[in-house]
Amino acid sequence: MSSTEHTGAALRPAIGFFERYLTVWVALCIVSGIVLGQLLPGAFQAIGRMEVAHVNLPVAVLIWIMIIPMLVKIDFAAMTQVKSQWRGIGVTLFVNWFVKPFSMALLGWIFIRHVFAPWLPANQLDSYIAGLILRAAAPCTAMVFVWSQLCKGDPYFTLSQVALNDSIMIVAFAPLVALLLGLSAITVPWDTLIASVGLYIIVPVILAQMIRRSLLAKGSAHFGRVVAKLGPYSISALLATLVLLFAFQGEAIVHEPLVIAMLAVPILIQVFFNSSLAYLLNRRLGVAHCVAGPSSLIGASNFFELAVATAISLFGFHSGAALATVVGVLIEVPVMLLVVGVVNRSQRWYEGKTA
Repeated sequence: MSSTEHTGAALRPAIGFFERYLTVWVALCIVSGIVLGQLLPGAFQAIGRMEVAHVNLPVAVLIWIMIIPMLVKIDFAAMTQVKSQWRGIGVTLFVNWFVKPFSMALLGWIFIRHVFAPWLPANQLDSYIAGLILRAAAPCTAMVFVWSQLCKGDPYFTLSQVALNDSIMIVAFAPLVALLLGLSAITVPWDTLIASVGLYIIVPVILAQMIRRSLLAKGSAHFGRVVAKLGPYSISALLATLVLLFAFQGEAIVHEPLVIAMLAVPILIQVFFNSSLAYLLNRRLGVAHCVAGPSSLIGASNFFELAVATAISLFGFHSGAALATVVGVLIEVPVMLLVVGVVNRSQRWYEGKTA
């Protein structure tokens, strides 16, 4: 049995307890962070000062704990299967890299700079747009396997698509973010952006693949057990990062409580637009429903852990960019479960024209 087959068996998770209630945990982190930030301002200021070359060390450690268990699941050898599902792969790549980042930049310009601008802090408008762009430029990695399983998606398509997206992200994330921020008249230091890519994409990918090979050498059963045990650590690191973030953002949120709701609007529109576009394009091309489902879900979801880390590195804990990326985390699970439900309920309609 190949490593891809081993992984296919290991990557059929039902949505776990932590993942299912992620919105609840994020909401609790918002409250906890705000309260702790007010009670212990000195402690959090000390954490904020623990930086090297604009990289906050506690956050860097938490991000690695968050990202590496997810990247261990990725089998880059699965990209050899791309040719067998080239239409579904092509649709997802088109939506992920040519539609989603640019549509989010447009939605950010419409809603943040114009529609909601009178009710948002004027000095954070650029930062909010930057956070939305960072989120849209990072295709989802880990949770895609959950969404795919819930819509009875082809696990090998999902595996090959995620591996291909991660490979592209290594070389395309920084230039794409720089381009879109430049078009939005937002300047970022290239050295910090490249350092973020190295720290939060390249190095974790290398470490994760080393761990993966070591685990698979001991058998697929051992690999599956370890990956399952690592999951809660990843979610816990995410929640700890959010507590830190909201400890710094607390005062701004208390004074501007509607900011989160306003930031959620372009994110929601983008999710529904991109998932619908991918789903309809797959149907038009005669792609099987078991491929179209995960294709539309991959096109709609994001690697929010990377977005949060990069936003903090580029703009800091106090920034609107960091807050904008976290709003995506807050609504990710309920929105994606809604999309999964639509995909499942529309299967008969979908196959009516492709059968």
